[in-house]
Amino acid sequence: MPRKITVASIGLIAGFMLAILIQTKQNPEIRDTRDLWEIRSELRKQQMVQNELYGEITEAEQIIRSYQSESNATKLQTLQESVELLKEKAGMTEVEGEGLVITIEPIFKGTEMGPVYTDIQPSLLTRFINELYTYGATDIAVENERVIQISPIRQVNDYTYVNGRRISSPPIQIKVLAEDPERLLNYMEISPLLDYFAVENLNISFEFSIVNLPEFHVPMDLHWLQPVDDEGVGES
Repeated sequence: MPRKITVASIGLIAGFMLAILIQTKQNPEIRDTRDLWEIRSELRKQQMVQNELYGEITEAEQIIRSYQSESNATKLQTLQESVELLKEKAGMTEVEGEGLVITIEPIFKGTEMGPVYTDIQPSLLTRFINELYTYGATDIAVENERVIQISPIRQVNDYTYVNGRRISSPPIQIKVLAEDPERLLNYMEISPLLDYFAVENLNISFEFSIVNLPEFHVPMDLHWLQPVDDEGVGES
């Protein structure tokens, strides 16, 4: 009898341990595998975005205070200036200034079998543009297509389109304006994204230049906007 009890106990313990092992494999512990540099880089990005948002909030509050304290004629002028400023920020005007000209071209341009064609995948191009904005870019144009926050970047029949227009195969140019082009260049030259482009047979080079960016030319559909009841507007 004691022998049977011992065997039964061993079997029970073994079964319990097996159940724990199966449960562990089904629900593995999820760990953050990023290294310290990647975590710091992500934190830096979020801090830059937060600072930019704080700046925009402060600017909007200043405009509101100015509008509330002025006469009707001055209010109209302030409103017109605000509209022009918003058009500029929305990419609806041409802009020129110091920035970077970024050239993306194939690493291997051809073989004995013929030329090598490598289109930029929309997801990779989107990540690259987001990285530019994160590190200080203020305005961007891809192959003379002004990129704003609502610009669609998608793939249609294996081709990449920006603002509904097909982007040619590399080499292509991306023009970027920035408040501090040198700082932007320093960040982008060590960006991990460069390795992803290299995997896609694409090389990226940067050049300081005075760049001119066209206005965003795609009509905006604003039919969903509704007028705001002015009752209570301006009250604090």
